[in-house]
Amino acid sequence: MDILGFLVQGAQLFIGLFETGAATFISWMQTIVPVVLLLLIAMNSLIRLIGEDRVNRFASKAGGNPLMRYMVLPFVGSFLLANPMVHSLGRFMPERYKPSYFASAAFFCHTSNGIFPHINPGELFIWLGVAAGVQKLGLDAGPLAIRYLLVGLVLNFLSGWVTDLTTTIVMKQQGVTLSKTVRMQDAAMAIS
Repeated sequence: MDILGFLVQGAQLFIGLFETGAATFISWMQTIVPVVLLLLIAMNSLIRLIGEDRVNRFASKAGGNPLMRYMVLPFVGSFLLANPMVHSLGRFMPERYKPSYFASAAFFCHTSNGIFPHINPGELFIWLGVAAGVQKLGLDAGPLAIRYLLVGLVLNFLSGWVTDLTTTIVMKQQGVTLSKTVRMQDAAMAIS
């Protein structure tokens, strides 16, 4: 094959990649994108109805209890705020627990995608690939999505605790002490 033929074939393969991506994008515009968009609208409306201040107060109170901090708050925050806004609730955590909250919330954005695709639409393709494989076997993806969510709740909670442990090790190693109390004036400054 001559150099010109090689360049032409390379250009065709290159544009073919974008044509395939465009076809996939258009198929998503007819299926999952409208669902995700409507879920985002519903969640933003719910936050407005509840009130952002109430949501923030709940997050502040949840910071004092490990079960609330690593299981309930990431679930509620992911559901209401989606990724990446769920991480903004970390501003109500004491400095000592912020790394652990982040770990738990980040994991939850993945393990809930099967049930609540609005939480992490940027990585929905992972769940859709798994679901397509399950459906190709003639099985329903719904029960898998629920199991993924439930196992995720437990493992996300454990990831928060493991991060607590590693934070303690690093604090001792570095000779640093992080506060275990929430300073609401710092959180209020983060809002404005």
